[in-house]
Amino acid sequence: MKKVKSYQILILLIAIVFVSCSAPKNEEATTLKDAFKDKFYIGTAMNAWQIAGKDTAGVQVIKDQFRAIVAENCMKSGQIQRKEGEFDFTLADQFVDFGEENNKFITGHCLIWHSQAPRWFFTDSLGNDVSREMMIERMKTHIYTVVGRYKGRIKGWDVVNEAIMEDGSYRNSKFYQIVGEDFIKLAFQFAHEADPDAELYYNDYNEWFSGKRDGIVQLIRNLKAYGIRIDGIGMQGHIGMDHPSLEDYEAAIVAYATEGMKVMVTELDMSILPQPDRNVGADIATSYEYKQKLNPYTEGVPEEQMLAWDNRMTALFQLLLKHSDSVSRVTLWGVSDGMSWKNNFPVRGRTDYPLLFDRSYQPKSIVQKLIDEALKQE
Repeated sequence: MKKVKSYQILILLIAIVFVSCSAPKNEEATTLKDAFKDKFYIGTAMNAWQIAGKDTAGVQVIKDQFRAIVAENCMKSGQIQRKEGEFDFTLADQFVDFGEENNKFITGHCLIWHSQAPRWFFTDSLGNDVSREMMIERMKTHIYTVVGRYKGRIKGWDVVNEAIMEDGSYRNSKFYQIVGEDFIKLAFQFAHEADPDAELYYNDYNEWFSGKRDGIVQLIRNLKAYGIRIDGIGMQGHIGMDHPSLEDYEAAIVAYATEGMKVMVTELDMSILPQPDRNVGADIATSYEYKQKLNPYTEGVPEEQMLAWDNRMTALFQLLLKHSDSVSRVTLWGVSDGMSWKNNFPVRGRTDYPLLFDRSYQPKSIVQKLIDEALKQE
């Protein structure tokens, strides 16, 4: 009897061990990409040094932490077609290869943008504005060539960038001056023709301003009325410690989602520094005179201020997680603080701390906090 009982206990213990080993484990995620994998893509922009493999520490962070990538500069028209008809795809090819080799969601940025465009794009041999017909033809050639090269490889394109002003009117860019508002419709049309399966996005900053928000909503409706495909809105997300309010940000997310758009935060960074003007957007032409009071943290950020930064970034991600049914991607505009454009915008020579990884590529305290927030939503 004793032997039978011992045998039964042994069988029971073996069964418990088997069940515990074979049952799925809800292991705690240790990276951003794992924590957010069922919420939305978490991504980053890659600079030229990272794409070329020179910034090995940055590349490792990208491989380990992010599921989506976008090129910071090398796919903009001024970089990729410096002279008419002469396309340089060297870095762009390396970028796309990296994305495929590392199983990343790849976004192309950007096809039509008034800034960082080559000067020849808008002028004839005499330096005069080209005709409307020529401008449209150049747009078509550029889009067909770039999108066509990566057909089926790049999953989504920022087709038009920063074409609407804060009051909802069209930016008076060369594209607008020469072609009129149809340049946006045509850009989306050409991109769709070049790759019918790629997602197509409109991308802008200060996208939470009520006037710009309403202007973007009207743009969506106009494109749909023409039968033109648009899949999503990129909210760049260059934010500060006191702007925008989370209420305004949420109102924009809801407004775009209501129009049937995927919503993406495409260029997220959060400056901890005081702003010289409350209405500073992300126009790279903006510049203010350096003043010491605008650069208070040259030797590091005091603990109290860093905690406030963490709390604000956490609150933003809580909002994005709340709307994860509409938000498809959140992309940081860079990997580490030392590489961020915010160190020089809108005041050159400042020391800013706007990203998730520090100047030594180490995760800041916010990284674990964001992982924890994502896991709370399980």
